[in-house]
Amino acid sequence: MAMGVIGLASCGTAVESQNEAEQPWIVDRFDDIKVIRYEVPGFESLSLEEKELIYYLAEAAKCGRDILFDQNFKYNLAVRRTLETIYTASDVREGDEFVAFEKYLKKVWFANGIHHHYSNDKFTPEFSEVWFRKQLVKYINEENRQIEDDFLCQIIFDANLYASRLNQKEGVDVITESANNYYEGVNQEEVEAFYNAMVAADANNPEPISYGLNSKLMKDENGKIYEKVWKIGGMYTEALEQIVYWLEKAAAVANPTQREVLEALIKYYNSGDLKDFDDYSVLWVKDTKSNVDVVNGFIENYGDPLGRKSSWESVVNFRDEEACRRTEIMAANAQWFEDNAPINPAYRKKEVKGVSAKVITVAMLGGDCFPATAIGINLPNADWIRKEHGSKSVTIDNITYAYDKAAQGNGFAEEFILREEDRIRAEKFGKLGDDLHTDLHECLGHGSGQLAPGTKGDELRTYSSTLEEARADLFALYYLGDEKLVEIGLIPSLDVAWSQYSDYIMNGYMTQLSRIELGKDVEESHMRNRKLIAEWCYEKGRAENVIELVRQNGKTYVVVNDFVKLRELFGELLCEVQRIKSEGDYEACKALVENYAVKINPLLHAEVIARNKALNIEPYGGFVNPEYELVTDKDGKVVDVKISYPANYVEQHLKYGKEYSFLPTLN
Repeated sequence: MAMGVIGLASCGTAVESQNEAEQPWIVDRFDDIKVIRYEVPGFESLSLEEKELIYYLAEAAKCGRDILFDQNFKYNLAVRRTLETIYTASDVREGDEFVAFEKYLKKVWFANGIHHHYSNDKFTPEFSEVWFRKQLVKYINEENRQIEDDFLCQIIFDANLYASRLNQKEGVDVITESANNYYEGVNQEEVEAFYNAMVAADANNPEPISYGLNSKLMKDENGKIYEKVWKIGGMYTEALEQIVYWLEKAAAVANPTQREVLEALIKYYNSGDLKDFDDYSVLWVKDTKSNVDVVNGFIENYGDPLGRKSSWESVVNFRDEEACRRTEIMAANAQWFEDNAPINPAYRKKEVKGVSAKVITVAMLGGDCFPATAIGINLPNADWIRKEHGSKSVTIDNITYAYDKAAQGNGFAEEFILREEDRIRAEKFGKLGDDLHTDLHECLGHGSGQLAPGTKGDELRTYSSTLEEARADLFALYYLGDEKLVEIGLIPSLDVAWSQYSDYIMNGYMTQLSRIELGKDVEESHMRNRKLIAEWCYEKGRAENVIELVRQNGKTYVVVNDFVKLRELFGELLCEVQRIKSEGDYEACKALVENYAVKINPLLHAEVIARNKALNIEPYGGFVNPEYELVTDKDGKVVDVKISYPANYVEQHLKYGKEYSFLPTLN
């Protein structure tokens, strides 16, 4: 993907709040989740036009919330609206059943639906069906009923019905076995045939269309397969009309360059034409001067097992000038990194174009970036746009800072890092290593390399996202250990790289397993990527004891013994991963992922979960958004925009459900 993974690194450029002592960073905790507040340092210093622009873009970001719920599962809106009706009307707000019901609702808000945001498995309610049916009788009537009560109970309580939002297991029909709402009435063979025909017809187009990006694929009563396009006048029009309303207001206060970009996005939302989306993407990637920026649209395809359909998301942000120095250095040296990559020279870009990288402060998260978000972004996703026009890469400064503040003093390092020297190195260089890994991953990794002639980019099918994340991570890991980074002033010594190597291998091999239910396989692409790299390097370096599994006092530790050799292994794997992508070698990709990235050692898995639980560390984190308010004079002219930081997770989501819910229950 183009988005980086969630991390816990801090960033030294953010400014601590004056009310930090009075207001905790963690505002809610439930199940395996902590909810964190993030601040927007520097907002008050922006110009009035920039503040107003952020306000309108933030409103647009909130208006797309229902789209993601519906994309994740056809009946998510019915479930959410019913739960919210019961929750707000209930006159009994205590007792085990209600507390379990409240936790379930919080999880639904966090995951944008009834399936876990990372594992994709359907939630198991801890309240009884008997109790829930009593609430339906008491609070749900013909006026507020979303779907029939018996079917609603089946959806919530039948573990085998709609069990996984995204099923990528080998040997299953990944379309019919996935509960997402990207397809209806079609199977995997039909979907692949439908889009393969489109790709074949477009084979000679030097600017290939990302077919399927913005539509639901369905079959009519006559058996004909067709696309239901997400556009104004089409599917999701009610929400898209609201988004466009705020984008038009944003365009009116934007600078001329950004106004052209926003008008192109509005045109795309009106037409649904993917050529218009490409035109918008080219304009967006070329705008490197605007201080305020936004991601808004159907962007990432992780929720589709075939990697075609994209979820709706938005990230409103502005530049952190002080922290941008490191990404500017990377961008200035992009050609050197490409020329020296340990891959087949045929798969290197001869000329790196348009690499733009910056550190940003997020002002609003929406859609698939809320409540959980990545800490880095690299867009656009289209390979031909990357090659001809470049890409934008960002590292999200205030989000990493909030993660770091929330994680302070949790005991993780003492529990999982065996050697004192590694703990000292992590404390001294861990933050910088995390930041640089994200920068390299997003700024250069995703934009590196090129496809071989004749390769279209969709050959890897269900494994494409995992391989792409592995490619970007390996690029970042390999170059972190290069003296070039010392030479250009990004790191003081290679200790920064060694700190990151220890952390990455430990996480990929072991500690990330705390995020997966015992007995389950690894399904999420970023987790598969990290596991693939860690386990491949462990196996290939085993003869030389590059990575060692140490048992001490009944606990397992992952220790890196030879950092230089580990870097060589990163380079070897990067070479093979780039070859697989460049040549579209599906069988090699499948073997790599299935052999190293999917299955979990059950004993190690149980141990990690138990040790993590003892520390009371939730493996997942997400956020509450800030609030913005227009300040006007007596004539209605905007004179300022105020920002505030709500710290109530429940209140924010109830407000969003009331004020930003525009779609019909079923779409």
